[in-house]
Amino acid sequence: MASFLGIFTKRNLLVLSLALNLSLVLRVVYEGGKDGGPHGFSVEEQRGPSMADMGFGKEAQATQRTRLSVSSSSDQDVMEKVINLDHGDPTMYENYWQQMGGRTTVVIPGWQSMSYFSDVKNPCWFLEPEFAKQVVRLHNVVGNAATDGRQIVVGTGSSQLFLAALYALAPKDGSEPISVVSAAPYYSVTKNLFTCWQIKAKSNASSYPSMTDCLKSGLYKWAGDARSFNKEVPYIELVTSPNNPDGFVRHSMVNRTGGILVHDLAYYWPQYTPISSPSDHDLTLFTVSKATGHAGTRIGWALVKDLEVAKKMIKFIELNTIGVSRDSQLRAAKILEVMTNTSENLGSFDSHESFFKISYHLMAERWQLLRAAVNRGRAFSLPDFTPGFCHFLNQDSQPQPGK
Repeated sequence: MASFLGIFTKRNLLVLSLALNLSLVLRVVYEGGKDGGPHGFSVEEQRGPSMADMGFGKEAQATQRTRLSVSSSSDQDVMEKVINLDHGDPTMYENYWQQMGGRTTVVIPGWQSMSYFSDVKNPCWFLEPEFAKQVVRLHNVVGNAATDGRQIVVGTGSSQLFLAALYALAPKDGSEPISVVSAAPYYSVTKNLFTCWQIKAKSNASSYPSMTDCLKSGLYKWAGDARSFNKEVPYIELVTSPNNPDGFVRHSMVNRTGGILVHDLAYYWPQYTPISSPSDHDLTLFTVSKATGHAGTRIGWALVKDLEVAKKMIKFIELNTIGVSRDSQLRAAKILEVMTNTSENLGSFDSHESFFKISYHLMAERWQLLRAAVNRGRAFSLPDFTPGFCHFLNQDSQPQPGK
């Protein structure tokens, strides 16, 4: 035994001891509170029809597998219970789009979309007319945004549109960079975007001069939490509603006038929050990834009242990426078309194919599972949201944030 222990150093034995203690702690955590069965819980109440009742058997089976996975007593399932909070990936809608089959299939011949230009008569010359048409149709049916008198600016996701908006709204001849604020807690990547793009502008000497100049940090600067911002200087406030990450409805938080507002309404869709009225702002951002789950398509759009602001945003995208993928826009247009077609005759909320009906109940089931899991312990808590009347669903609905 002594010769065996001699193989290990004190450091080796310390690491081994820590590992054994950690494994015992994890075992105690997962075996605690057995009121719902061994290591598990059950969800008895259902909000509305289940996924299986609506004809989406695979989605219902996936939800059932989630329940069984959480209620498993096998130690080998421990790693499957770890929640990755590093990033989100909206693949939960994948089964719905599989059920839609060929209705969302787009065939693009090799000769199509070869030109940079989509519509030379439109200020946003790289905007596909069909995509613009489907954006307007969808907003009109859902009722979450006013589109009359707006320019539609398409971007490679809403992140590019966010930077384009800052470029368009920041004074080019200001004595100092304009302050940019957002109420905490705010989207975690916001500050990283400032840092990332400014470092790229300074250090990438091989970039084209126009790109480097338009990204210089002298245009804008991050100034922190909107609630504590009290400087008597011009500012841009980012209003995210429903907010990412806490899911609450937001309004401007800076306690004075004179600011420029950019509204990020990525989650203002009926599966996440009640649609109380159409948004009617000067500059509003949306993204396909949150609306439909197609994050890999990399398409977002902005609704802009001021034509001159829209032109500056378009110029930024021209300098940054020389437009936006026409192929991605055509695919996104087809997806939005199917969403609208399945929702136009929603009426009494009886349609079994409506994307928003299916996704609403999917989110409801997931929030039931999450609340049941959190309620079993004391380590975490979840906020309570105030229900509201959703004019799209024609019913009172509970906010159920997607992030």
